[in-house]
Amino acid sequence: MPNAYKELGEDKLYEMIDRFYGYVKEDPRINHLFPGDWEETAYKQKLFQTQFLGGPNVYIEKYGHPMMKMRHMPFRITPAARDAWLENMERAMNDVEIDEELKKYMMARYEMTANHMVNSDD
Repeated sequence: MPNAYKELGEDKLYEMIDRFYGYVKEDPRINHLFPGDWEETAYKQKLFQTQFLGGPNVYIEKYGHPMMKMRHMPFRITPAARDAWLENMERAMNDVEIDEELKKYMMARYEMTANHMVNSDD
């Protein structure tokens, strides 16, 4: 199991997340699921992804346990929304030119997590 955070580096990870939210902001399939403060949302995602991908526990230190399922329950997350999230993340990953093996590893983790977040039918 690679340490994706170390392999990516913070700069590339942060660029990937900024690009991801640029895509999400313009994607009517899911942009309504996100609060209006895109900068704050991206900041929290950067902290979470740092930890999720093997870096320091900066999210937990600042906000406590992520409690992902609970935090997403107020939102209707369908299989289509999950797919849109994953497609936008893959686009962002391609933009920052992540090594193919690392990208496969990361996408597998994202897919597992995204599947877990689905709480409603289409």
